[in-house]
Amino acid sequence: MLAHVHGGVWNGARFASSFGVADTTVRRYLDLLTAALVVRQLPPWFENVAKRQVRSPKVYFTDSGLLHTLLDLDTQAAVESHPQLGASWEGFMLAQIQTVVGARTDQCFFWATHAGAELDLLITAGTRRLGFEIKRTATPRLTRSLRSAIDTLKIERAWVIHGGNESFPLANDVEAVAASRILEDLGGAG
Repeated sequence: MLAHVHGGVWNGARFASSFGVADTTVRRYLDLLTAALVVRQLPPWFENVAKRQVRSPKVYFTDSGLLHTLLDLDTQAAVESHPQLGASWEGFMLAQIQTVVGARTDQCFFWATHAGAELDLLITAGTRRLGFEIKRTATPRLTRSLRSAIDTLKIERAWVIHGGNESFPLANDVEAVAASRILEDLGGAG
C-alpha cells in the first residue's frame, strides 16, 4: 500500500483506517521503515507566510528497485507505462540531487500550500535557499507554482531537473538541467 503513495504526502489516517488500527500505530511503522532506511520522509518546510502550508512529510522508498518490485513492475516498459512513473523518477532524482549538491538530510525539505503551489526539494544551507523541481518530461517549463515558491520563500536559485538531453536557462534565476548532466551542472550549487 505504501508503494502506491510513494512521492505523496503522508496521510496516516488513511492507512490507519485501511488496517483498522490507530494513527499512532501506522506512524510508528513508518518511523521504523525510515530508521531501517527503507523509506525516506522528506519533511515539509513551513514558515510564517500568508499561505496555508502542508505540514505532513512526503514519503519515498529509498530504493527504486524495491518500489518497482512492490508495484510488480518487472520491465522498463512496465515502469514507463505505470501511473507512478513520475513519483518514481522524483524519488530517484531527489537522492541524486542531494548527493551532487552535498546537502545533509536535515537541510532537505519540500514545500507545498493547500492552494497547490509546490516545490519538490528545498535545500537550506545557512541563509541560502536552493529550489528544485523534478519533471520526467524532456520539455520543461517555468510554472506558476515554481515562481510562487521562488517569490514566497525567497529562493536564491532554482533548477528544473528534467528527462531531456540539454540544459538551458528558463529565467534569470531558473535553469533547466538534464538529469544526465546534474553532476556537471549542479556540482557547484551547494
